Amino acid sequence: VQLQASGGGLVQPGGSLRLSCAASGFTLDKYAVGWFRQAPGKGREGVSCISSDGGTWYTNSVKGRFTISRVNAKNTAYLQMSSLKPEDTALYFCATDCALVAADYSGQGTQVTVSS
Repeated sequence: VQLQASGGGLVQPGGSLRLSCAASGFTLDKYAVGWFRQAPGKGREGVSCISSDGGTWYTNSVKGRFTISRVNAKNTAYLQMSSLKPEDTALYFCATDCALVAADYSGQGTQVTVSS
């Protein structure tokens, strides 16, 4: 059983990245999927979440720039990030709930660095 985030990297301010959250060993479609991030020296922050029926939530700082989606046939959720800012730099990871403490599964993260 595994939940794996991927797609991070180094990008210039204003650039874009698409993160993937792939589940293996279980079916993701009955779960909400939350994206979280942790910047150096800061606590974990909820970024976005998509419910099992497609409802979405975004933290204020990413509204209009990030888009969460899911493709149940691929057992994968995505986070499309655009207009990236240096303050988006963090380790991003996903979990099977909008509240991290309630998640059955969470995975190791993928690093996103926004810098010129």
